[in-house]
Amino acid sequence: MMDLLLLEKTLLGLFAAIVIAAVVSKLRGKKFKLPPGPIPVPIFGNWLQVGDDLNHRNLTEYAKKFGDILMLRMGQRNLVVVSSPELAKEVLHTQGVEFGSRTRNVVFDIFTGKGQDMVFTVYGEHWRKMRRIMTVPFFTNKVVQQNRHGWEAEAAAVVDDVRKNPAAATEGIVLRRRLQLMMYNNMYRIMFDRRFESEEDPLFLKLKALNGERSRLAQSFEYNYGDFIPVLRPFLRGYLKICREVKEKRIKLFKDYFVDERKKLTSTKGTDSEGLKCAIDHILEAQQKGEINEDNVLYIVENINVAAIETTLWSIEWGIAELINHPEIQKKLRDEIDTLVGPGVQITEPDTYRLPYLQAVVKETLRLRMAIPLLVPHMNLHDAKLAGYDIPAESKILVNAWFLANDEAHWKKPEEFRPERFLEEESNVEANGNDFRYLPFGVGRRSCPGIILALPILGITLGRLVQNFEMLPPPGESKIDTTGKAGQFSLQILKHSTIVLKPRSF
Repeated sequence: MMDLLLLEKTLLGLFAAIVIAAVVSKLRGKKFKLPPGPIPVPIFGNWLQVGDDLNHRNLTEYAKKFGDILMLRMGQRNLVVVSSPELAKEVLHTQGVEFGSRTRNVVFDIFTGKGQDMVFTVYGEHWRKMRRIMTVPFFTNKVVQQNRHGWEAEAAAVVDDVRKNPAAATEGIVLRRRLQLMMYNNMYRIMFDRRFESEEDPLFLKLKALNGERSRLAQSFEYNYGDFIPVLRPFLRGYLKICREVKEKRIKLFKDYFVDERKKLTSTKGTDSEGLKCAIDHILEAQQKGEINEDNVLYIVENINVAAIETTLWSIEWGIAELINHPEIQKKLRDEIDTLVGPGVQITEPDTYRLPYLQAVVKETLRLRMAIPLLVPHMNLHDAKLAGYDIPAESKILVNAWFLANDEAHWKKPEEFRPERFLEEESNVEANGNDFRYLPFGVGRRSCPGIILALPILGITLGRLVQNFEMLPPPGESKIDTTGKAGQFSLQILKHSTIVLKPRSF
């Protein structure tokens, strides 16, 4: 009976929405000069034509058909896709204020407390405050210098563990599992002055499982229909219930085992502004001053768990895969390290800047296998203009950064993994957004501040692995699978492959 009532209400809602959509469409048609795109139909817009899977490759195909700026009407949402360096500059830099807000969706509203974090909050005073509070403990050169020895120690621990594992040199191991522990330790050292001893640590296992489930639920395209067409949201009740349960468990875990534990430690030991040991001390100090509340503190921890740990891990995994599949590049990199640092002399963070080929390998990994290929979506709070077109208020703006960095009109043989391009024809291009064809971390007000941590961690990790091991596919295989898996904002490797790591002797 309840199902019949729900169906009846849904059908009535659909009818009402069709009428409203038709009226609004006529009114808007007179008012706005909209970007080109496929012809929408009432209520569904382009959803029936486009589907839920709005990944970077699918959007690239639409850009090739409709141009550098296009609009998709996804139910009640306007989705504007930008696919040229010039328009990327307009959105991210020239009109950075106008397009500086964030659009969220029904799932991200749950995981961020409707924008109580930094990444998904709207552009305004709260964002400025959160960005300022997070910069000092996380995103400065001082933080890099304070933590680089820890990153080097964690990379050394990975090398030691692999050397001790006889399977690594014969049938191979899934190295990602050990690298995941390394990345958690890298960030939890910064955040809480804490680390996990092993992959079997019960707290690490619980944390990893909850973060993994959060990532799966948030990155899926499965729930798009309910986000685009609100009248269909009743069908998402089960999905959203799971999201809320995962969110509550994660926030409780962060609070009980990390934030509150740190509060207890500092209350017994005492600390002052000069002796703050880790990032959470700075964040809690801001809370004590009344600048932010406890929820904001916990959502900052939420952001770092996903944005800093997972994205860097994906990039490390992509870099290893490409080096295995291009043994000549791996050898060239190893030779550079042996020559400039010395055989067996373990590279450190300062060394990474005097190893141009290592820098080129990192850049090329971020170009071809961009972890956030569409960047984090932008939004204009008010009606705006872009490339002579009207952009209605609260449109979701996607910059297809992957296409910008893989467009054959702007890059020589972009489908090839060729680090040499960053030493030759693209030698002036950096990852910090100095060239709008290459924006792995975005640029402008809403760029990813984590670039200052990600680049040295990538350099240290890939460098240590290459100088200590010959990395190979598993026995009987010539390459490892580099099929990608795209999510709402992500590009990760689909299969966590077994790889062989033969120790080098010095």
